[in-house]
Amino acid sequence: MITSNPFILSLCLLTLIAHSSSSNIGCPKCGTIDVPYPLSTHDNCGNQKYKVYCNITTGLEFISATGINYKIISIDSKSHRLVLRPPVIQKDTCESSDLHAGGFRLEDESRFNISSRNTVMLFNCSNNILLSPLDCSTSSICRQFEKVESVCVGLLCCSYLKDSSMTNHQIRVRVDGCTSYTSMVDMKPSAPIDSWNFGIELQWLAPFLEL
Repeated sequence: MITSNPFILSLCLLTLIAHSSSSNIGCPKCGTIDVPYPLSTHDNCGNQKYKVYCNITTGLEFISATGINYKIISIDSKSHRLVLRPPVIQKDTCESSDLHAGGFRLEDESRFNISSRNTVMLFNCSNNILLSPLDCSTSSICRQFEKVESVCVGLLCCSYLKDSSMTNHQIRVRVDGCTSYTSMVDMKPSAPIDSWNFGIELQWLAPFLEL
């Protein structure tokens, strides 16, 4: 029943404002790193649907759906984006350190997604990958990467730009496919390699007031 009692209306409004204020509490710094809302490092701050982890030794980290921690190397709260450090590629095997987990994956219901500004390079791929629409040509940018990082040189590699036609919750690697990967954010094909911005960029959905 809708009421016209001004006292009750005022009380409801104050309750709503109080809830909104308590729900938008930012978290304290993780070392020297700011943790902007809605990111949450504790149960009593931020929005619990935007969990990140504060490692007192290495700084802020993002935990994937498979339980692997990825270091957060930058955060842009205005554009709702953060960038993760890509996994290490093992020098003796050309395998990503997260190969055992199938690569990077987000929860299906996650408020984060892999942004369309990521250019992904896959290495040590099987011939089956040639049936895909990925760029596995000799002019693929992954060949340029080999000039700097020779651990996977001479093996089949491919590259692709993450877009809306692909899953935005996973970068997949596997033993019978491609065993390693790296990613670059907002890459310009003509840019020199030393200017490439390596990282996995995630974008989060802006939170709504939840009562």
